[in-house]
Amino acid sequence: MTLFNILLSICIGVGLSAACGFRVFVPLLAMGLAARTGHLGLGEGFLWMKSTPALISFGVATVLEVAGFYVPWVDHALDVAAAPVAVMAGVLASASTMSGDISPLFHWSIAIIGGGGAAAAVHGTSALVRGGSTVTTGGFGNFIVATTELTLATLMSFLAIVLPIVAAVVAVIVGILFIFLFLRWRRRKSAARIEVAPA
Repeated sequence: MTLFNILLSICIGVGLSAACGFRVFVPLLAMGLAARTGHLGLGEGFLWMKSTPALISFGVATVLEVAGFYVPWVDHALDVAAAPVAVMAGVLASASTMSGDISPLFHWSIAIIGGGGAAAAVHGTSALVRGGSTVTTGGFGNFIVATTELTLATLMSFLAIVLPIVAAVVAVIVGILFIFLFLRWRRRKSAARIEVAPA
């Protein structure tokens, strides 16, 4: 496997992992369908992802996940529960796209750090936005957030398969945005604590 192919497979994995941060099962379904139609190569131990039972499972899980995010307050519970699942899905998505003569240490390091990190950063950014929407609109504005997340998950999955380098760049930008939003949130929280502290 050439260096270019390794870098390309990393970009595909990171892009799909970032999509897992928005919706866990949309990218997995997209991966399975793309692999089934020959548009995406999977590692030897991950060929099960394009099997009929896997595609049915991913399809049903996608429908349930998407529907759940359109129910006020249920979406918040799903968002909390999805945090660790999104990271695991990101690791799976990243690991499954790398094949060839790669050392297991490198393979799983990239999958855990790159894939898991991308999914965590995107999910964290999404959770901060959803939290703000829940507080300001009582959860009813989350319909817009849910639609945006679904659109981005679908778009990122498509980009990762068709234009992986673009998808990887977008994932990095979202990661930087997450760091910015998180630091801003921490700063506001610290300022609020100082204001309410007794003199």
